[in-house]
Amino acid sequence: MSRTTQLSARRGDFVTDGGLETDLIFHHGVNLPEFAAFPLLENAEGRRLLRDYYDGYARVAAATGSGLLLESPTWRANPDWGAKLGYDAAGLDRINVEAMQFLAGVADDWRPSVSEIRLVGVVGPRGDGYQASDTDAAEATEYHLPQVRALARGGATQVVAYTLTGVAEAVGVAGAAQRVGIPATISFTVETDGRLPDGTTLADAIRAVDAACAPAQFGINCAHPSHIAAGLTVGGEWLERIAVVRANASRLSHAELDEAEELDDGNPEQLAGEMRRLEGMLPALKVLGGCCGTDVRHISAMWEVAV
Repeated sequence: MSRTTQLSARRGDFVTDGGLETDLIFHHGVNLPEFAAFPLLENAEGRRLLRDYYDGYARVAAATGSGLLLESPTWRANPDWGAKLGYDAAGLDRINVEAMQFLAGVADDWRPSVSEIRLVGVVGPRGDGYQASDTDAAEATEYHLPQVRALARGGATQVVAYTLTGVAEAVGVAGAAQRVGIPATISFTVETDGRLPDGTTLADAIRAVDAACAPAQFGINCAHPSHIAAGLTVGGEWLERIAVVRANASRLSHAELDEAEELDDGNPEQLAGEMRRLEGMLPALKVLGGCCGTDVRHISAMWEVAV
């Protein structure tokens, strides 16, 4: 039985997208100040680029008979990063709502072809996604709450916080989602040794967040599958809490990626093979996607289709 057939038969599996920002910058020549994609929603050309991007992943979902997560381009749409781009609180509230409304339009066009589509609001870290966070949980809840509220008001049925680097901020985002009453996925990033940037193991991080304010599920993103696998060697029920993996195409460390001037997009087929090995380590894995360096070629390879 092929992997595509297996996934199509497993209820609850979802396609999601790849590395939005790196795809736009390196493959389409788009200037994204502060690595932020959400300002593209402000004009017709930016919306066209985003629509073309999401349509590619919808085609993968349609070809496999799988569900589709449409995840908003709002990873940087929070107060600290927004201020660098000229957005005040009102502007951020507006753009987060509009991001979800934009995705709702994409979803409407694909519902006849895709079995299930969910609209997901994306939250990013307050600081750099590669540096250990120094916030506390209560502060993080208040900080992320306005964005989570706006995403929910715009139509998000769930939120996901990507590239989190510490337990306290993760607890804070989970708390913000709990206050809004929306399911949350907490996704950590890891270094080459499979640990969070501050040295915390994945097992300890997930257990700590669950003890403080349990989200709906966890994910891992912005790391190569081999780096992720290094953090999964300790067994336990915590592994069953990981439902999402969005992997980098490159084996480079975060520090090396920060210094790289050219895109390392790896090899789509090799990345797909590495992802299949992760499936054997993560019994609850149901969302497959990419992060930095990946595009629709990599996601198509993971799902073994040509689109």
